[in-house]
Amino acid sequence: MKIMLEELPHQKKALEAIIESFPGMDMDPSSQESPDYVYANPLIKNRYSNSANIDVKMETGTGKTYIGVRTMYELHQRFGLFKFIVVVPGPAVKEGWRSFMIADYSRQHFAQFYENDYLTVNVINAGDFSSRSGRRNFPVQLTEFAESTRQNEHDIEVLLINEGMLTSSSLMKDYDGTLLSGITRPLEALRETRPVVIIDEPHRFALHTKGYKKIEAMHPQMIIRLGATFPETVTGRGKNKVIKPDYYRGKPQFELNAIDSFNDGLIKAIDVYYPNLPQDQVADAWRVEQASARKLVLNQGRKARELSVGDSLADVDASFEGNVTYSGAKTLSNGLVLDKGMKLIPGTFTNVYQETMLRSAIERHFDAEQTNFLREQPTQPRVKTLSLFFIDSIDSYRQRDGWLRTMFEKLLREKLEELIKEYEYKDSVREREYLEFLRATMCSLQSASQKVHAGYFSEDHGSGDAAIQAEVDDIINNKEEFLSFKNTNNDWNLRRFLFSKWTLREGWDNPNVFVIAKLRSSGSENSKIQEVGRGLRLPVDEQGHRLQQDELPSRLSFLVGFDEHDFASKLIEQVNSEVEFPWNHHTLDDKLIAAIISSLDNQYNDRNELLKHLENEGIIDRSNDFLEDGFIRLHDEFPRITSQGVRPGRITDGGPKNRQRTRLNLPNWNKMRDLWRKLSSRYMLKFNPVGGGSLQEMVNEVFGNTNNFTYQYTQTVKNEIASGENNNLLALSPSTSEEGSEYPLPGMAYGRFVEKLARTTRLQPKIIHTAMRETDTQYSSDRRYFNEETIHRLLQDFRTRFDQRYKQGYEYEPLNFTASTSVYNPDTDDFKTDILASIIGIHEENNVATSLAARQLYEIPPLRYDSANPELSLLQNNYRKEIIAFGKLPKKAIQIPKYTGGSTTPDFVFMLQDENNRHLYLIVETKAEGSNKRISDAQITDIQQHFFEKLESIGIQYIEASRPEEVYATLRILETMQQ
Repeated sequence: MKIMLEELPHQKKALEAIIESFPGMDMDPSSQESPDYVYANPLIKNRYSNSANIDVKMETGTGKTYIGVRTMYELHQRFGLFKFIVVVPGPAVKEGWRSFMIADYSRQHFAQFYENDYLTVNVINAGDFSSRSGRRNFPVQLTEFAESTRQNEHDIEVLLINEGMLTSSSLMKDYDGTLLSGITRPLEALRETRPVVIIDEPHRFALHTKGYKKIEAMHPQMIIRLGATFPETVTGRGKNKVIKPDYYRGKPQFELNAIDSFNDGLIKAIDVYYPNLPQDQVADAWRVEQASARKLVLNQGRKARELSVGDSLADVDASFEGNVTYSGAKTLSNGLVLDKGMKLIPGTFTNVYQETMLRSAIERHFDAEQTNFLREQPTQPRVKTLSLFFIDSIDSYRQRDGWLRTMFEKLLREKLEELIKEYEYKDSVREREYLEFLRATMCSLQSASQKVHAGYFSEDHGSGDAAIQAEVDDIINNKEEFLSFKNTNNDWNLRRFLFSKWTLREGWDNPNVFVIAKLRSSGSENSKIQEVGRGLRLPVDEQGHRLQQDELPSRLSFLVGFDEHDFASKLIEQVNSEVEFPWNHHTLDDKLIAAIISSLDNQYNDRNELLKHLENEGIIDRSNDFLEDGFIRLHDEFPRITSQGVRPGRITDGGPKNRQRTRLNLPNWNKMRDLWRKLSSRYMLKFNPVGGGSLQEMVNEVFGNTNNFTYQYTQTVKNEIASGENNNLLALSPSTSEEGSEYPLPGMAYGRFVEKLARTTRLQPKIIHTAMRETDTQYSSDRRYFNEETIHRLLQDFRTRFDQRYKQGYEYEPLNFTASTSVYNPDTDDFKTDILASIIGIHEENNVATSLAARQLYEIPPLRYDSANPELSLLQNNYRKEIIAFGKLPKKAIQIPKYTGGSTTPDFVFMLQDENNRHLYLIVETKAEGSNKRISDAQITDIQQHFFEKLESIGIQYIEASRPEEVYATLRILETMQQ
């Protein structure tokens, strides 16, 4: 697979801004520097000053590396500049630049703009300055860069170096050889080239740092900084303290801020998830007051405790489980790096908590993977799905029996088993492919050399373990293989779960990361944009095409611990803080009123209601002018509108709404164990046509009906214009030509005709082909009959005959296997303790009578539901004691196949018991009020009567309900089981 690069509009604007901001070339012959020195760049105006330097602010994932490389090509073509030094913060970022610059797909892309120019990439790595011979020689890469000349007018020389190498003593030492006729120190040789320096991740190179000082020591003629985050300057103190980005010319020469990137769909949207914890557990958090080499100080309110190396957190609070101790050097025994101000919540240190986060990440991965693999099958190319885990304890993953590795593989196997069972009985081509992919994943995971997950850590370099080095090389260098489903041998590329310890947080680039899980806190107030940055880039399909948001609405699932439950709000705050918007701070004008009313955050129905509220709150006066601090108070009430920031829905806090869990009321579920044993069995539909005959015979009848075959004709529209006095237009009346007045359309190819019929009828193409052979030769040989109208008529006839023969002629035949549901595992014959709250209902009702709790299927409050009528009324009904347990079923907990295809999913279960402990289960499907799928009054009466007959058969004469029609008016009995 080759990635297909394309120039996006915002990237073109960035390049244009750089060229427009370029100071130009210095053609002054009186310059003290020789403009014709062949080993150096020609002279730039205003060189060595901030007025020559350029800042480009682009959000992570929008193509900064692309712009950096494109800028080198452009400056070379326009101005003859040919020596560039790219400075990056670390090895992972360096490898990202190197692999992009040398990749065939990028060289081919840039060749369309710069046909004859060629980029020579020279990379300085650790160890390049060492020599076994005892002589200190310059690295070949450095010599190549310094001594290349302008004689080859199409060659562009790039030196790629990371901060660690830049600040090492190797650049300042004297070497045995010489460069540029007598220079013995590398740094001096670089100065002579008069380079243009490009800095990636500029926030890592603040002006006072050692790294930036070394950049200045190379005497670059100009510096171009590319980044989402820039160094900051601080002025003033206390309330007058101001922190703002430090730009060379006071502002960036091009800015694509995070707000525009999110709102315009240039990067993925983000959903933040975290495990929910009880408030009493959260209140027991301990704050890190001090962490040093030998001592850890924690406080909780007025309580303070001090730990030495080797002391256990359980000595501070018995709720800290897992025997976590202080290892010194700001690190706990589980690998967590501490920082002042961090909150340590006792319940988050157990393996159960980590298991919850791992399980959630795996669930989110496969949610995305199924969507991306299947897409609109079979026409759209598949999209590979990757997940990235940031961890603190490397040993827990690298060791074969490490707790993290063991737990992850266990949970992954469980999910694979569940999905394999689900897809075994699906029949589309793409679904069968996905089943093969899942089976290959399981097979690899159970082998001695699995290729499903891998790790990349800084400690891996030089470890000597060949298998680990292969993993590292795969992660860093094989981007195209990661994006492909098959390798050159047509074997599945299975690796899609990656583990790292922040090493990949910056620089590493793979667009198909859809899930990022932080299993431990990062330990500091890092830029939130940087933390999600590895997953923001828009994805690439298996053909290398970059997918825009209108092609595949892409979202990044970002999982954090509860200690970072405010991550989404902080991210939104950071994004919105980058831009100041010109609202009128003196008067509430129509523009701002309209913005507030149209916002999803607004609870006021119209303009007058909003104005009345703001006036009552003392925010505005009768003239809509802001009172004292009025705009500030308005901002406090509507921060997302008055900031005019990132749109609602682009960054969501998925934790409390979508990933909150609800505990099962296990005593009531256990009463239904026998029912659930039966429901976990799987069934297939067996058809016994009424009146006999085979399916082929019925299809032959459909194709033998000559009325189903017709031509399609071209149609023309004639507009007749009537005019009145002074030729004024009075009417424009269209009329369509009659059938037969035009020529018939040519029709479609026979193969396509059969394929479309097979897809709409779900018949095998062989059956259709056999039926076509039996039809009148006039219709089977004349291609003009193979058209959409004929397909429509054949389909309608087929459905009518199918209903007549099979509507009352099918049965459910049990299969010899069972499947897990969201609440029950048949392998262990046990119910789960809790499930996702969202699969029960999206709405909450906290005002619930305590008398309802005993018979509900879930612990309440809150009571969860999807529609107020009938669901909420059903759940709040005060039924007689004979109904001993009832409640909503989780979505898709039971899927009953329908003879017309697909399945139906019931919503409620009622369990009834008579005085002899005999049971009746009523499983029902509801339709929300306003649904167009209503049933007749006669059917309602039949259903009620049938149900009451069942009740009477076990000795129950009547169920008391305030409005029985609410219970039964839209219910359909799907299955009854009597013990």
